[in-house]
Amino acid sequence: MSRFWSPALHDLTPYTPGEQPRQRLVKLNTNENPYAPAPGVRDLLDHFDTQQLRLYPDPESTALRQTLAEVYQVPVECIFVGNGSDEVLALAFAAFFRQPEPLLMPSLSYSFYPVYCNLYGINAERIPLAEDWSVDLDAFDRPNGGIAIANPNAPTGHAHKRDAIANLLARQKDKVVLVDEAYVDFGAESCLPLIPEHDNLLIVSTFSKSRSLAGLRIGFAIGSRELIEGLERIKNAFNSYPIDRLAEQVAIVSLKDQEHFEKTRQAIIDTRTWSVEALRQRHFDVLPSNANFVLARPTTRPAVEVFNALREQGIVVRYFNTPELSDWLRISIGTDDEMQQLINALDGILPGEGQHP
Repeated sequence: MSRFWSPALHDLTPYTPGEQPRQRLVKLNTNENPYAPAPGVRDLLDHFDTQQLRLYPDPESTALRQTLAEVYQVPVECIFVGNGSDEVLALAFAAFFRQPEPLLMPSLSYSFYPVYCNLYGINAERIPLAEDWSVDLDAFDRPNGGIAIANPNAPTGHAHKRDAIANLLARQKDKVVLVDEAYVDFGAESCLPLIPEHDNLLIVSTFSKSRSLAGLRIGFAIGSRELIEGLERIKNAFNSYPIDRLAEQVAIVSLKDQEHFEKTRQAIIDTRTWSVEALRQRHFDVLPSNANFVLARPTTRPAVEVFNALREQGIVVRYFNTPELSDWLRISIGTDDEMQQLINALDGILPGEGQHP
């Protein structure tokens, strides 16, 4: 604790990111895509004119927004971009949720949400999940200053159908409903078609997951012009040049390669399917997932022991040492080979599991 800090900083609890190991491990802990970005990204990097880097980037990221508009079939003025979806989320919380009434969010969701609330002095009310670990949308029908949900939710992986979100939007038409779709490309329904009818809907997404660009920090939001103008107003009071020249060009190349996008996201979905079955054969409880991870509970040995034993064998998964999740492990979906290494390791860790194929 420093005597130079502002008073509010003493009470701030920062977000804790997943470990980025320095040694070579099978890394299944931070929901990164196991596949390389679109092949055109390498070609771009090989021929990138570094003279461009002496110049500031376009503060409006016009070329990227135009490409996003073409891919997602929405007006360009309904798109906002920022440094990863984390920055876009932070700006959205600042723009829309500093209200007299509380922001509603699930009790178990992306752990950056309460950090933003603490940072901005937002009063938040955390809504318990349903018994099946899904987000209980009916429970959000109470006085509020806005709603923030992830769909699919993290770290559970559950996703609601589009119609269920549409019903929530209709019931909350005077409040901003932020839907974080970071994982939507792995089997869930995007709420994008709801934008024209619901000016209170803000969808936030990222290039980090299905586009394999976590290292470049590119995120975006899609919503009504009124909401996008709010984000632009906050952005231009904070950082007028959020997306650098290189990141913008890489993002455009990635967006234009739909074949690679479809191939890699389907590979992850297929790998998730057999990995879930293999975990269940080894006496794990596994929640249904529409994301590139699963939340799994070992029933024959404590989760923390399994986490540590896997680490000793060079495999790292995510263990949340919290009351709600202390019995569970979040496992990112890797390549088939990486997931087979996980299964083989579990056969040596868990009692009586070696007989499984």
